[in-house]
Amino acid sequence: MTPNRSLTRLASAAAISLTALAFAACGGGSGTSDSPASNELSATISVANTGLGPVLVDSNKRTLYVFEKDEGTTSVCNGRCATEWPPARANGKPTVGDGASASLVATTRRSDETAQVTYNGHPVYRYYGDENPGDTNGQGLTTFGGVWYAVSAAGDQVFGTGSGGGYDY
Repeated sequence: MTPNRSLTRLASAAAISLTALAFAACGGGSGTSDSPASNELSATISVANTGLGPVLVDSNKRTLYVFEKDEGTTSVCNGRCATEWPPARANGKPTVGDGASASLVATTRRSDETAQVTYNGHPVYRYYGDENPGDTNGQGLTTFGGVWYAVSAAGDQVFGTGSGGGYDY
């Protein structure tokens, strides 16, 4: 093989590698619900009325839930769990809307180094099965080793039956 041909192949391989690296850095990931780009980054936490009564919702009026298995502000929901229960994420301190208490809103650092919204000291999540604002399909589900509950304006678990049948595993 001639030196020019070797150099051309080496340059081509480097260009392909750099293109792949640039694509990955720009968000060419898996597109799952757990990727930070697909989650809310300028969070607003407020309260809206649902079939469960007034509960916390995100900027898109999607119900927010707590996971009884979490330990304080530490989320134990990762991987597949975080795909089905996307963490409410934020850059900086989340905005507080109608009915929510600013003193109860904060963030915590997840194992992937992204910030997750907390309310009353508990990480909050959305449920992938809630397709429309006001849906509470995740209410009372037992998945990933624990029960999920919508959150009241006081930061407490809401008890009652959600809008969907759900499943257990």
